[in-house]
Amino acid sequence: MLDRLYLPVLALAAVAAVAFASIWPQGLGDRSPAPFGSVPVQRTPAMQAAMQREALAAQRRTNQQRAALHDMQSQALAPSQ
Repeated sequence: MLDRLYLPVLALAAVAAVAFASIWPQGLGDRSPAPFGSVPVQRTPAMQAAMQREALAAQRRTNQQRAALHDMQSQALAPSQ
């Protein structure tokens, strides 16, 4: 391809990519600039509540596992007769 055609097309593609990236929704992260995008999924009240429930459930499981491990260790050191 001739450089006279290739380089302007390449420059136009680069400008288009930058323009497209500036308006494309940012996924689960922060919101896009004003007229574009919507409230991020992770910032909705329902998702916040679900994330908190998941964190509390994981914390409960961890505490239960630690308690079970502590019981097993205490029985191994001083078995009940």
